[in-house]
Amino acid sequence: MDAVPILVAVGGILVGIGLLALLRRERARVRTEARERARRDDEFRRELAAAEDARRSADLVLSSMEDGVLLFGPDGGTRLANPAVEAQLGVRPASMESLLPLGLRHLAERAATNRAVLAVEVETGSPARTLRGFAAPARDGQVVLVIRDITETRRLDRVRRDFVANASHELKTPAASIQAAAETIRTAAAEDPSVIPRFASQLEREAARLSRIVSDLLDLSRLESGSVLDETVALDAIVRDEGERFEEQAAEAGVGLSVAAAAVPRVRGSARDLALLVRNLVDNAIRYTAPGGKVEVELTSDDGEVVLAVADTGLGIPHRDLPRIFERFYRVDRARSRETGGTGLGLSIVKHVAENLGGHIEVTSELGRGTRFEVRLPSAG
Repeated sequence: MDAVPILVAVGGILVGIGLLALLRRERARVRTEARERARRDDEFRRELAAAEDARRSADLVLSSMEDGVLLFGPDGGTRLANPAVEAQLGVRPASMESLLPLGLRHLAERAATNRAVLAVEVETGSPARTLRGFAAPARDGQVVLVIRDITETRRLDRVRRDFVANASHELKTPAASIQAAAETIRTAAAEDPSVIPRFASQLEREAARLSRIVSDLLDLSRLESGSVLDETVALDAIVRDEGERFEEQAAEAGVGLSVAAAAVPRVRGSARDLALLVRNLVDNAIRYTAPGGKVEVELTSDDGEVVLAVADTGLGIPHRDLPRIFERFYRVDRARSRETGGTGLGLSIVKHVAENLGGHIEVTSELGRGTRFEVRLPSAG
């Protein structure tokens, strides 16, 4: 009989041990599940943060793009539009149907229908701008439209084409004259030697003109890549030197030339480029001033700037031509330029030098009364 309580006690102990083991396993399982949930939560948060970072990066990329980007849904509604769209179109289109200009709308509609990548160029606005649109189908029936403003690209293309055409023409003219004079001299050497000096003089003039054109082209090409700014230059000394250089030319043209170059602060730049600037302004003034007229060159300083002014009493420039006089090969009076031997590149060189040195140039003119160019350059301090 004494064994029964003992057995009961032992059984209770065993049950207690089993329950304790079960409880421990349950606790371990709960801890494992908790750790797994915490791991999944951490992974979810990381994925969510990565997705948010990706979204912010995509927004940053889209907002910083110069190209406009539009995403249209299968129903034609606008799903996405970056800030450049409104800058290019003037409005954020709510749907494909409200997209203007019509050329872009038709492009997007064809891309949605044909499921093909398409492109088109359209003009819009006033003043007119040229836009190129690229449309491509996306997944789930969506359409992506990318809009690029190519106005400046087209302008530069025209400038390059005009430059090549003008340069070819300008080089061809003296080259043809040189060839004709050389042929005449060759045949006249035996038939009429008396004409040789006249054609030899023409040959010399045209060769000099051709040399000036080539020299100006090389200078302009170099200046388009920038100017040296690691030296300080005494512009007053350059102005006086260039004034002396042109005294003979002015006297031969019957033009009075006066140079007033006060001592001014030095300017940062290249002595070679600054000499080109002064030389072309003075040469241009003398060439377009009739005998009996005058050219005045003045150098002063004003509020931290060095001011070079070249004024003449020449032909003057029509108001409509003023915006274009700094273009390469642009001439107000082509007949006068051929007569005086100008290359049509001098003022373009002047503008490049002034801008490369951080300055700017202004021009005022009155027909029949003359022209005044003023170049302002920052002093070197």
